[in-house]
This record gives sequence, C-alpha cells and structure tokens, in this order.
Amino acid sequence: MAEFSEPQAATNGQPAAETTMRTTRASQRMLDFMFGAQKVLLEEIVFVGNETLDRAQTEAHLFTEFVSKMAGAHSVSGIKMMFEECGQHQIDFIRRDSERLFKHGERAIETASKLFKSRPAS
Repeated sequence: MAEFSEPQAATNGQPAAETTMRTTRASQRMLDFMFGAQKVLLEEIVFVGNETLDRAQTEAHLFTEFVSKMAGAHSVSGIKMMFEECGQHQIDFIRRDSERLFKHGERAIETASKLFKSRPAS
C-alpha cells in the first residue's frame, strides 16, 4: 500500500491537471526562448555577412582611390596632399565603421535583454 501513496506525495497534493498545465507552460516558455535565441543567432550571422561585404567594398574603393591619386601625384607636395586626403578618408571610414558597430552592439544587447524579459514570471 505504501507504493500507491508515494506518487501523491510527490505532487504535494496538487491535482494532476494543474501539474500538467505547469509543465506545459514551462515547456512553452523554453521553446519560446530557444526559438528566440535561434532567431537572434541567425540575425547575427546575416549581420556579420553584410558587414564583411560592406567593409570589403569600402576598402576596395579606398584602395582604388589611393592608387588613382598616387598615379596623379607628380610632385612631393602632390604626394603629401594625397596622403593627407587618403588618411582623412581612412579616418572617416574607421569612425563610421566604429559607430555602426557600437549601434549594432547596443541593438544586440537590447534584443538579448528582451529575449530574457519575454518569459513571464512564474
């Protein structure tokens, strides 16, 4: 007879339907979290791919600009001015790139915090 009373003690006197409902809600929250994490991960993969392509295009553009200006420089002062202009373009590119990455970092942190906040308190 002791064998039959042990399962009831494990549920602390809660009806089976309530226990099943709590388990179902916990499973649903876990699935929502896993799908949200998968979505965030896929968004990050797409972002990295786009950023890599954009950076390669920009670097190629800066390099071709540098080569064309180098070919057009015919004096020491022309070379000096060319290096100043190209250096300024490179600094501007790094500044824009850094700002874009910081904004993305803020967005990623916000998305991750929303993912963790989305689960309701028990």
